[in-house]
Parts: sequence; C-alpha cells; structure tokens
Amino acid sequence: MSRYQALAGSYDGLMADAAYRRRADFLERRFRKSPIPVRTVLDLGCGTGTIACLLAERGYQVIAVDGSQEMLTEAANKAAELEHPPLLLCQRMQRLRLLEPVDAAVSTLDSLNYLTTERALGETLRRVFRWLKPGGQFWFDVNTPHKLRRMDGQVYLDETEESFCAWRTFFSERTQVCTYQVDLFRLRPDGAWERTFEEHRERAWTEEQLRRLLAEAGFSNVAFIGDLTLRPPQADEDRWIVRAEKK
Repeated sequence: MSRYQALAGSYDGLMADAAYRRRADFLERRFRKSPIPVRTVLDLGCGTGTIACLLAERGYQVIAVDGSQEMLTEAANKAAELEHPPLLLCQRMQRLRLLEPVDAAVSTLDSLNYLTTERALGETLRRVFRWLKPGGQFWFDVNTPHKLRRMDGQVYLDETEESFCAWRTFFSERTQVCTYQVDLFRLRPDGAWERTFEEHRERAWTEEQLRRLLAEAGFSNVAFIGDLTLRPPQADEDRWIVRAEKK
C-alpha cells in the first residue's frame, strides 16, 4: 500500500500535537523579515494542508503540493471552507512544476526526510530554487540523525476515539534510513475495527550533506536553527529548521 493511502483520513487526529499554529506563526515572522515582500508561498509536501490553510487564512496566496492524492483530498476538504483557498497540486517533490515563481517556499514536519537518495533530494532542491524569485527564501525542517537513530527498535502508540495506530521503527546504519511500519485500526460504522498496514521510510540527512546539496542547487545564506527557535541547534536536537536563500 502506498504511503499515506490509509493513514490520510486519520492523520490529523494522530498529529494533534504538531503545533501547527506555532509553526505558521514562526513562518509568518520569518516572511516579514524576508529580503523581498512575501505574498505567494509554496508549501511543499503539504500533507493534509493544515499549514497551507493557516497561511491562506492570513492572506498569503498559497500553492500546496503533495504526492499523495489521499492527503490532498483531506486538504481539499479544509480548503473548501476558506474564502481564498490554496491551490492544490498533486506532484512528486522532485517533479515540482509551477506556473510562475513564488516569493517564499516552506516544507514542514520532515517531508524532505522522505526523499531517501541524494538524487531525489538534490533534484527537489533544484526545482525549489528554480521556482523561487530572486531574494526568496526556502524554510524547511528535517528530523535529525540523532532522532532517527534513537528511534531504532522503538514502538509508538497513537489513538483517538475512532483510530488506533502502532508504529514500529527500525534504523539502518548502512543506509541511514529509518523505516516506520504502521498498523492502523479504524472504527467502522458497524462497530467493527478495520486494520491496514503502511510502511514509511525517512533518510537521516547530516548538516554537511544538506549544506552541500543546497549549495549545488544554487542556494546560499544557509542557516540551521533549533525547532521553532532562533538559537543554534543543540547536539541532541530532534528537529532542525533550515533557511536557504536564492540570491
């Protein structure tokens, strides 16, 4: 089963602690300090569209891109309630193509970790660079190698009244990939529980690798900070936020 095919309908309930409004606040503060005025924003790997809709509510013209039709269906349901909804596009990140350049680009909640080869990540960064206006910035976050390595052999449980999710995680030092095996149980209208299975993979990218691939894509003025802060990352940081600029 493809990633986020079964999980899409339960994703928002299981991600209730993702601090979406804090992330939207953080991004908006960064937009206000951008070298160019920010009116149009690309949300890459938008998932169920929460960040895209929050930014659209604040007056930004948002283009939200994701490779999962199921996740975009959830995003469309949210966007339908907005006066000026984001434009939703179903595209793989490394095949990104827009009609015109944007003022800023964002990618939140480790979407880029799902690109597990240098070729895929490098091509994605080149595409983002291509569709950014000069002076535009790309803000994204990634799960750190420290976090993904620490997850090896762990079991995580998430539940709502209508769903129960068990995540089993395995980290490979050879490939630097963390595999999530996901068993999802959803309550059906007839009272029975339906079980589905998905497998997800995230690559642990080092700071050195990210800096090199960003530079090869054309970006400069690259900075790494801790999650939702402006301080340098700690050694045991679980998530980095990265800023890269198109001069």
